[in-house]
Amino acid sequence: MLKQVAEGVLVHESEFIQSNCTVVQGRDGVLLIDPGITVNEMAGIAEDLQRLGQPVVAGFSTHPDWDHVLWHPDFGDPPRYGTARCAASIRGVLSRPDWTDQVAEGLPPEYAEQIPMDLLGLITGLPAGVDEIPWDGPTVRVLEHQAHAPGHAGLLVEESGVLVAGDMLSDTLIPFLDLEAADPLSDYLEALQQFEAAAGDVFAVVPGHGSVGGSEQLLERISLDRAYVQALQDGRDPQDPRVGPAAPLYWMADVHSWQLQRLAEKRRG
Repeated sequence: MLKQVAEGVLVHESEFIQSNCTVVQGRDGVLLIDPGITVNEMAGIAEDLQRLGQPVVAGFSTHPDWDHVLWHPDFGDPPRYGTARCAASIRGVLSRPDWTDQVAEGLPPEYAEQIPMDLLGLITGLPAGVDEIPWDGPTVRVLEHQAHAPGHAGLLVEESGVLVAGDMLSDTLIPFLDLEAADPLSDYLEALQQFEAAAGDVFAVVPGHGSVGGSEQLLERISLDRAYVQALQDGRDPQDPRVGPAAPLYWMADVHSWQLQRLAEKRRG
């Protein structure tokens, strides 16, 4: 079910780790950001939009992870965008003859048979220097950075003050680092600084996974994520509530331990 979070902006929350699909209403249709996870969820979103008389006129993927580059035939065939680096990254995956097997290895087993693969990743990279989504609707500014994944982008819907953060600024997930990058910790801190610079224009934040928050939650999450990353950079225990015994997701502790291990290997290497 689509729920309004601001004027002209609606969100659908998936059962899969609270994945959020964001809908921005325009003059002749909607911009669909990071569509849902399963076939039935996406078909339901399409039905909701049909009832609203709002066809999908553009799509956008905040980054190239499988759960952010999905699509459903009921959305039609509008242009689907991502940053140039995001598009190049997913093209690299799709160029491999065994890409379906590789992607399938990362799918959650309980949802694997419900996740459509046919239209996965068919996005177009925005041209160099373009920092707004080209569509007939409210200005949506692209805040590209290199935290979490190549060509990751937050989107700021300027008219309504909604920040769509991709896989960052979650109340349930710790920062997931791009451990293939040369300096994943600095990349993450720079992205948080970019979000903080835009915070004065933000009234609601939509994370890729987790709860929608207001302007106060945005600043709290920036601070919490920064403290986590800075602790890793300094070699300290981050004392993050998303990892501790009362964490919303028990497996965050395993993700944290894995990131510590990989960072230690990078430093040794």
